[in-house]
Amino acid sequence: MEGSLVYVMGPSGAGKDSVLGHARTLLPPGAPVVFAHRYITRPADSGGENHVALTREEFATRRAYGLFAYHWNAHGNEYGVGREIHDWRAAGLTVVVSGSRDHFLRTGGLDSQARPVLITAPAERLRQRLAGRGRESAIEAAERLQRADAYEVDDPRLVTIVNDGSLDDAAAVFLRLLARPGWTDAALRRA
Repeated sequence: MEGSLVYVMGPSGAGKDSVLGHARTLLPPGAPVVFAHRYITRPADSGGENHVALTREEFATRRAYGLFAYHWNAHGNEYGVGREIHDWRAAGLTVVVSGSRDHFLRTGGLDSQARPVLITAPAERLRQRLAGRGRESAIEAAERLQRADAYEVDDPRLVTIVNDGSLDDAAAVFLRLLARPGWTDAALRRA
């Protein structure tokens, strides 16, 4: 049986990388879940997620040879997820991908087995987190904040995690979602 694709998305500063990273450390040994790395045209030492840094030329070559399952452009960078995720799903693993709301909408929800998760936070918390991470200039951070409400994901499978409390709580909610055989509620909200 093919494994599910858990497609995580949300605005910059929502804490997606933190929630996914912490959830990954809390998974029991041998859990049939894998987290896909993203290929990004951003330096490896720029902070944030553990990604595979590529030059624009390397990215273009991989895209031209069909090595990405998904790829998109955002914030002046190219992002990709390797096609190896298809093999992982074929093996029955649940695959967690950090994606883009715009990409999700443009693909029409990816496929019938996709499980979309929106991780978000109130606007003031997004602002604080963007300022705290120091990866963007003030202008870039303001542009990211403007995009925070730019995409409305209207999908009946969507589960929303409001990451405005402790990281432990948000990661625990995410792990409970991974354990659910099917998602039927429109949203799961956490204070």
